[in-house]
Amino acid sequence: MYAFRKPFSVALFIHVPGWHFALDYKIALVLAQVLGYAASKLIGVKLIAEINPNRRAGLIFKLIALSWLALLLFAILPAPWNVAAMFLNGLPLGLIWGLVFGFMEGRRTSEVLGAIVCASFIVSSGAVKSVGKLLMDVWHVSPFWMPAATGALFFPLLAVAVWGLSILPPPSSDDELARVRRAPMGRVARAAFLTRYGLGIALLVVSYVLTTALRDFRDNFAAEIWTALGFGHAAAVFTASEVPVAILALSVLGVIIAVKDNVRALLVIHGVVFAGLLLLGLSTLAYQAGLLSPLAWMILSGAGLYMAYVPFNAMLFDRLIAASGTVGTAGFLIYVADASGYLGSCALLIWRNFGMVKLDWLQAFTLSTYGTSVLGMVLVGLSAVFFLRQPSEMRVTKSS
Repeated sequence: MYAFRKPFSVALFIHVPGWHFALDYKIALVLAQVLGYAASKLIGVKLIAEINPNRRAGLIFKLIALSWLALLLFAILPAPWNVAAMFLNGLPLGLIWGLVFGFMEGRRTSEVLGAIVCASFIVSSGAVKSVGKLLMDVWHVSPFWMPAATGALFFPLLAVAVWGLSILPPPSSDDELARVRRAPMGRVARAAFLTRYGLGIALLVVSYVLTTALRDFRDNFAAEIWTALGFGHAAAVFTASEVPVAILALSVLGVIIAVKDNVRALLVIHGVVFAGLLLLGLSTLAYQAGLLSPLAWMILSGAGLYMAYVPFNAMLFDRLIAASGTVGTAGFLIYVADASGYLGSCALLIWRNFGMVKLDWLQAFTLSTYGTSVLGMVLVGLSAVFFLRQPSEMRVTKSS
């Protein structure tokens, strides 16, 4: 999926013919894609919660094929009209994660499976950027055709991956005993769940808005940030920096599987998110004090950012469903958070273009890391207090 979403961001798109607006062209592209993503997440709150599991695999392939057709439009249409193609590209892709995670939630091994998939999207984002840059630098593919060309290269792997998901066995009876049975969740059930746990979820979601906005900023403008750090001509740096980020972040998150009590695991995940936000802020402070090299800072700050970001995409809401004893799906909670998170990403991009216009990309990123770190820690801490004060019947819910 990332091969159809992220390669365009490695291009700088300077002096684009036909673009004469105050908004930076690349920011416009990112905004259009993110708005498509955000709209998709709103659709996904209902669709992902209610979809029949047997339809997931086919729908994944169809949605990614639609996103690739949008990349063809991006290459064919001139600016400014091709900006709309990026909205059409983001719209189907926003549903993919919920469909993929639906195969993995509700298992005793959900943390391991989630950690593996989350590691793949950390590494994938860098890997597909490296492929895209190589296509431009070595094969002289234009920046406008490069996204579609990169996606085309990954279609065979996509087919194998979707087939692999389709043959996964469903959760066993032991899985259901440990993590609660998972089933489609109707509107009434979703409303009742949000009524009971809404305040804690809201605090988490606002924290996730901050981390999503920063993560998207770091991801979409990695080329600009690395250029400011002196690595503008190194295609391999996108992959080289993200591999240790994945190892560091997911090594910490993978240990959560050892916590059998679902409520205790939920609180441990809060602690991991808090620690990630702390690492994000402290590593930035150390870099500015001259204690870290640019590469070490990008690795450590990236690890902290993903420690705070990844749990929302997998284990946090999976454990919340299990701790509550509610028969349902974590997918709708993931999509409530994602819909809010990508709107936050749009807000940060607009602020970057108009509110931080005097700052370069590196300064804007650095300032945003401090805000995300401090505010995020406050919000996650308050959420932990909320869940600690839940009725005793939730606090003693245990897995087998």
